[in-house]
Amino acid sequence: MIYDIRHVTTYEYESPVSFARCTLRLEPRSGAGQELISHSVEIRPRPAERNVRRDFFGTLTESVVIEAAHRNLRIDSRSRVSISRQPPARDAASPAWESIRDIAFEATSLGPSSPIGYVFASPLVPVLRPVSAYAAESFPPGAAILECAVDLMHRIRGEFRYDPKATVISTPLTEVFDKRHGVCQDFAHVMIAGLRGLGLPAAYVSGYLRTIPPPGQPRLQGADATHAWVSLWCGAVLGWVDFDPTNDLLIGNDHIVLAVGRDFSDVSPIDGIIVGSPKQKLGVAVDVLLVE
Repeated sequence: MIYDIRHVTTYEYESPVSFARCTLRLEPRSGAGQELISHSVEIRPRPAERNVRRDFFGTLTESVVIEAAHRNLRIDSRSRVSISRQPPARDAASPAWESIRDIAFEATSLGPSSPIGYVFASPLVPVLRPVSAYAAESFPPGAAILECAVDLMHRIRGEFRYDPKATVISTPLTEVFDKRHGVCQDFAHVMIAGLRGLGLPAAYVSGYLRTIPPPGQPRLQGADATHAWVSLWCGAVLGWVDFDPTNDLLIGNDHIVLAVGRDFSDVSPIDGIIVGSPKQKLGVAVDVLLVE
């Protein structure tokens, strides 16, 4: 399947901004059933500097400096991606989860794909005893890791309420867990915290999700979404397996990966600083179009 993706971010400032420095993570990744065909980013006003590098996790990261005074900033990212992946069946055979925990802690590599880098707490995902206990209910002794993770994902989908007004990215995980509501980032953080609390390697994935309108209704322009889900290391044979707790499914061909990290702070599509305006209005529109 080939997708054309357009991700337009706009900022409107209350007063002129004299300087802005932004970090962009908008280029989809290649690998694990996904191939980037093309990518471009148009920025207005035109930046004085643009520098590209790969971060530790392998994400293409662009640093942008804007020195011209402006009250509007528009970042227009366009990508074409080919997707061909087959998730494992929910009941596929997999090792006991305790064995995966033990193997992960014996890892000798410290590279970005090594499971050991995703076992410990991270800035937005502390290891919390109540969350670990919640996850443990899905992981009885000797049970298969894939079956257990599917159960945890299913419980989060059923017991947490999706509410885009309930949280912001700075809302503590404790509040999300106690109130049982949030958005996809929150659900991913809760699942990751629970898995890590059991000693299992879990990564945060940001990307896009193609939405399909109800039968008979038109597809709305800009109505697709940035999304977040969880990648769990299930051993050398299965490798990293992705779970979407917001939608209770294993990742297939409707998800496009942008970046992978320990939590949202590693993969935010756009962040940065500005000088000059105390208030701003943010707009985001995403289109994920199936080409073939």
